[in-house]
Amino acid sequence: MLTIIDAHSHLWLKQDTWVDGKRILSLKNGRSIFMDEEVQMVPPFMVDGVNSAEVFLSNMNYAQVGAAVVVQELIDGDQNEYLTTVQRQYPNRFFCMGMAWNLEEVKAVHASGLKGIAFPGHRMRESLLGLIPIFKYMEEKGMVLSMCLGEEAKQIDEMKEVIQECPRLKVAIGHFGMVTTNAFESQVKLAREGANVMVESGGITWLFNSEFYPYPSAVRSIRQAADWVGMDRLMWGSDYPRTITAITYKMSYDFITKSKELTEKEKQMFLGENAKAFYGFKNLPELPYIKNMSE
Repeated sequence: MLTIIDAHSHLWLKQDTWVDGKRILSLKNGRSIFMDEEVQMVPPFMVDGVNSAEVFLSNMNYAQVGAAVVVQELIDGDQNEYLTTVQRQYPNRFFCMGMAWNLEEVKAVHASGLKGIAFPGHRMRESLLGLIPIFKYMEEKGMVLSMCLGEEAKQIDEMKEVIQECPRLKVAIGHFGMVTTNAFESQVKLAREGANVMVESGGITWLFNSEFYPYPSAVRSIRQAADWVGMDRLMWGSDYPRTITAITYKMSYDFITKSKELTEKEKQMFLGENAKAFYGFKNLPELPYIKNMSE
């Protein structure tokens, strides 16, 4: 049976924060105030605004996804406390990342049992080089760094320096290197800079949303990235739950399984085998296919 692991997802109890002076706040029926505008943040069946582990597990079980990496984003607010609980409750299904901005906060995240730190570099103005003491600590403790980068060449070059300074640090570059921008190639090729650097495709269906399912350009971008750095450096990610306002959770990966542009071995590596090895998932559940009533 195909092993499927989601390398980029989100969970929260409630969105209640400010970013750049603009409001983000959970409402009802899957809607949120996002940057002062009301949007459909998640599917409308999430009526209470809670994006819970239990609802995600139900989606994962239906779609036969064995495990998921949960990252964090500024727009969702600090979810460290909730994700600590999730990690303890479901240790074989989730690999939860903390949010932290200084060394003391990182130490607290590590002590809580969270597995890594997610940095939204694309929303940061300060230099990544100033965070090297944090990255050194993470390297020492075996924590994973999830890093979403912006389009600026300066920040991508800084990330290259971080990788060189911390060669044992596991790094996952998010959002598939911002595949629809000019930064795609330079971000993906960061995987050439160190033996512990991977690229995950969280948000790829959002980035190709105008094309929509079955995302032929997204598949071609996976093929291109594999040509640059090897399929063994790439991992699938969904960016759940925001992406499933447009498609189902299963659709966020089955366009890959149905593609004829990738071999069966490449699909196995991209959809789960690489993430299983990188994050160290063990004891994944067997999730048999359950027939739809409408079939």
